[in-house]
Amino acid sequence: MALFTTRSAAVYGIEAHLIDVEVDMYPGANRDFVTVGMPDTAVRESRERIKSALLNSGFGYPNKSVTINLAPANVRKEGAGFDLPMSLGILGAMGVISNADEYLFVGELSLDGGVRPVRGVLSMAVAAGRRGIRNLIVPPDNAAEAAMVEGVRVFAVRHLAEAVSLLQKPEQFKPIDASVPTAQPIPDGSTLDFRDVRGQTTAKRALEVAAAGAHNVLMIGPPGSGKTMLAKRFPGILPPLTFAEALETTQIHSVAGLLPKGAGLMRERPFRAPHHSISDAGLLGGGSGTPRPGEVSLAHHGVLFLDELPEFARNVLEMLRQPLEERSVTLARSTMTLSFPASVILLASLNPCPCGNFGSDRECRCTGGIIQRYLGKISGPLLDRIDLHIEVPALPYPELRGKDNCASSAEIRERVVGARAVQQQRGWYNAYIPVRQLRKLCALDEAGERILEMAVRRMGLSARAHDRILKVARTIADLDSAEHVTAKHLAEAVQYRSLDRVYWQ
Repeated sequence: MALFTTRSAAVYGIEAHLIDVEVDMYPGANRDFVTVGMPDTAVRESRERIKSALLNSGFGYPNKSVTINLAPANVRKEGAGFDLPMSLGILGAMGVISNADEYLFVGELSLDGGVRPVRGVLSMAVAAGRRGIRNLIVPPDNAAEAAMVEGVRVFAVRHLAEAVSLLQKPEQFKPIDASVPTAQPIPDGSTLDFRDVRGQTTAKRALEVAAAGAHNVLMIGPPGSGKTMLAKRFPGILPPLTFAEALETTQIHSVAGLLPKGAGLMRERPFRAPHHSISDAGLLGGGSGTPRPGEVSLAHHGVLFLDELPEFARNVLEMLRQPLEERSVTLARSTMTLSFPASVILLASLNPCPCGNFGSDRECRCTGGIIQRYLGKISGPLLDRIDLHIEVPALPYPELRGKDNCASSAEIRERVVGARAVQQQRGWYNAYIPVRQLRKLCALDEAGERILEMAVRRMGLSARAHDRILKVARTIADLDSAEHVTAKHLAEAVQYRSLDRVYWQ
């Protein structure tokens, strides 16, 4: 009887948990191969892949029964990433290798022994570093992302035989050399620039405020007024990702299997624009087995753009309320509860009515009831969670054809970066100011108090809308390099809350 243990990891949410792969071999006439420890179908099917990989790699297959336990046994194991540690555990039980305690292994095996990439390797590397495991053996396509974790040596192996050689003669192998960047480069905005959008000065100013304070935005306007053009250029004025933000964003995309092969850290903020036919699981996350991140989590530290907002199912939109407030998505299942980060800037757009002409110079064919039902798909509580409501009107011909000397995306980004630097010194972006700090950071003079009181009374604002007006005013003051929020800043912030009362009442 021979017993050998290797280590691997399983990903739940975006966090990885270490798994002990215990291999036991004993005489048996039937040469059974049994995997226990709550394996899913992909893990159970690894039996055939491992047998073929061992034989085709020249190691042979033991004439004994094999039992593999994936511990702890009370959590579900998914995916083919356990192929490599399971096969090395069998080789250890056969006496081919003698020591694997200092390594963590992950990789899917092909029938010829080749090592294929898997999901979530960056999360596994982070978990290994926290637990003091300093050596990772991973597929070559996953090596760049794993090497982003400081203090962990990453070895890329293309074949099962190469992994065996590394364990037998580790001095002959060198870890992947990847320097961890301390800052991310600013994205090149040359292809999509705010200068391409004619007119819409008010909308551009509102988007600058939104980028500076991480505020949510709702754009209302007829078709062809430039809402989508503005949305696509919005990421170009956001500040570059910090290393911590890039690491967390890359983890999510790695777990979802969307990280390109051989990629390291993501260097640009994500921009996700799901179709209005998306389901609640597609937007928030879920799926069979272990839940996967949805679009709102894939947009973490970036932009979630929902075009034609009323076309989305109402139940899907209502599920956005908790992520927008908590900046995370919690998925509860019978066997587990997972949380995905979802700190996004929601950028939504819609027409004022189904035909799109309500409130414009063109003839609107929609009755009042039709318009009410159309806009009624967006509830008041959801509107309350959107800080800026702006109108994007149709452009008159002179403005469409005239010269536009507006600022470029690079110029706007410079102002946004300056405002965010001030907010980082406080410890949070303005959209996330805690309630207990709101009165201190957004203290008003007598004129400001009068403006805010008038706005709350006349517009019937909720307590949440009151707080969000103050946060937007604080951002406008930061863009103005002002230490205190003045009546001028507050008046502009109130202006961005008026459209919901015009259209929804």
